[in-house]
Amino acid sequence: MGLEFTGLFNHWADSYDDTVAGHDPEYQDVFRGYDDILNHVVHETISPVLEFGTGTGNLTQKLLTNGFKVYGIEPSQAMRRKTKEKLPNLKLSKGDFLTFDNPERPIQSIVSSYAFHHLTDDEKDLAIEQYCEHLPQGGKIVFADTLFANQQSRERLLQETKQKGFTNLLHDLQTEYYTFKDNLASIFAKHGFDVEFKQLNAFVWLITAVKL
Repeated sequence: MGLEFTGLFNHWADSYDDTVAGHDPEYQDVFRGYDDILNHVVHETISPVLEFGTGTGNLTQKLLTNGFKVYGIEPSQAMRRKTKEKLPNLKLSKGDFLTFDNPERPIQSIVSSYAFHHLTDDEKDLAIEQYCEHLPQGGKIVFADTLFANQQSRERLLQETKQKGFTNLLHDLQTEYYTFKDNLASIFAKHGFDVEFKQLNAFVWLITAVKL
């Protein structure tokens, strides 16, 4: 499950917070409104929470500040180290979207930011099927992630990125597993979730799914 990206995140750990703060011009639009994006996730979340891909702990920190009980999952050793530096008391485990230790107590929400696209659509299907088993009725999945509204939107973003000369971002958009909104909506519906999408910047959407 997206473990081919672990090396990237081990390398990125030391500069990740600078990137999300907008210091890398190539990724400014991807992380535009980053703090507000994380706040949107927090606003939709119910405690206790299982968070996948804690990264350097930015969303985690907001959840904890708002009084949530959080169990963190992160595959990258370097990212786990960064998170523990910020949040030494966090329950944090090695794992990924498909292979992880069960929390110590029942959870009400599963959250993630800028990470679910590391799964193929088939893996997204398997993950959401698994999450359905962990959540009660009314439990929520709240993700903030890059996806495409449709093929036309994808082609437009690719063309704009190419015109700007953003070769690294273009490579990401062409090689990572960014899905289409309708594909993801179908997966959630298949597993008994009512899902809503809200676009937060040119790349990132808030995905809020409630188990029926």
